[in-house]
Amino acid sequence: MGVVVGLLLGAGLACVWWSCWPMADDARTSRTGWRATVRDTLTQAEVTGVSPEGLVLASGAVALAVAGAAVVIVPAPAVALCFGVFAGIGPWALVQGRARRRLARTRQLWPDVVDHLASGVRAGLSLPEAVAQVGERGPAELRAPFQAFGEDYRASGRFTESLDTLKERLADPVADRIVEALRMTRDVGGTDLGRLLRTLSTFLREDIRTRGELEARQSWTVYAARLAVAAPWIVLAMLSSRPEALEAYDSTAGTVVLLVGLGCTVVAYRAMLRIARLPDDPRVLR
Repeated sequence: MGVVVGLLLGAGLACVWWSCWPMADDARTSRTGWRATVRDTLTQAEVTGVSPEGLVLASGAVALAVAGAAVVIVPAPAVALCFGVFAGIGPWALVQGRARRRLARTRQLWPDVVDHLASGVRAGLSLPEAVAQVGERGPAELRAPFQAFGEDYRASGRFTESLDTLKERLADPVADRIVEALRMTRDVGGTDLGRLLRTLSTFLREDIRTRGELEARQSWTVYAARLAVAAPWIVLAMLSSRPEALEAYDSTAGTVVLLVGLGCTVVAYRAMLRIARLPDDPRVLR
């Protein structure tokens, strides 16, 4: 009887605890969770046909394969585990680096896109026509999503839904700002769209210039962080060719040293990047 009372009391306390916190919005969670972040990164890197779960599975498979090969070559499980961890991070690092480089390229193109929209509005085009014509006359790297927008709008005639699909295809914070400005103008109305687009174009160009100056000054710090992270593990790989070094790392103390070094490497690298690299613009208007 005492056990039943204890279980009921614990369940009641758990319900009281849960009632103190608001229910999570499933729609919001789906837009801001790790799946949404990975999906945006894959879209920005132009990696098609790969889901967030698929990327995680691929990273795990690479980590297991490298760790297994390392155990065969270097008979020290701790050393093999460290190299397997780094190999597992590799696919995500490649995708993230490709996405960051593409965002840096497209960041230079968005002012031209805004100028095309402004010129279309001044020429008397409707908002859907002005957006669709970017797919024909806009920057080559950004034409495909806008061409798809034109096809979606012609097929459905729904401007808002077509804009949402365009945002998903672009997965860019600057595109989110432009799309929401167009949506607000469509819903509210007004005659200041041309002025709004010109102001946005000026702001984007100033942001590009400022960011370029800061990145030029801080890029060496990022490279230094990568070199500082890679150097100890390159030395470890070279030492692994010596049997006496493998015996030292194969012991309990050696395993602890490697695990502590691995943790310090990850923390130090993230801290140096956070200090040195300019933060990416979040998609607050997704």
